[in-house]
Amino acid sequence: MISTAWAADAHGGGGLFSDPTFWVAVAFFLFLAIAGKTLAKGLTKLLDDRTALIARTLGDAEKLRAEAQKARDDAQKSLADSAKLAQEILAQAKQEAERLVRHAAEERTTLIGRREQQAKDRIAQAEAQATREVRNMAVDVALAATRTLLKEQVGQGRTAAMIDEAISELPKRLH
Repeated sequence: MISTAWAADAHGGGGLFSDPTFWVAVAFFLFLAIAGKTLAKGLTKLLDDRTALIARTLGDAEKLRAEAQKARDDAQKSLADSAKLAQEILAQAKQEAERLVRHAAEERTTLIGRREQQAKDRIAQAEAQATREVRNMAVDVALAATRTLLKEQVGQGRTAAMIDEAISELPKRLH
């Protein structure tokens, strides 16, 4: 067949289909079509893969942004809760300090009252002791005076024995 094409070419006829340049051009366009189709499929796949990678990266970034937003919100809530707790602790500490001040004032008042009562009790004891000492001294002086007076006025004998007996009983009756 090829030999007939060469032979026809040699005769000057045959037309466009017998021209080798035409067939080279057809083969070149077929090659370009097949290679272009394969190349287009490869480029399309490459672009689709790149698009999918970008979409995944965007999705991951969106997830990370949402997680960061949630973490920020949690941190702000935790900070607000901590501030509220700190204010509650401070208020409680102020109340406790006020209670302690009141308690200390009450204890101080009680202590002053107790010490005052102790001083009054000591004074009363000292007064009682002084009164006892004065009474005892007065009794002793009265006894001595009575003894002296009775000895001078009453004579010796039976009367003197009765007087001595009465005088000896006198301290028992006075104390």
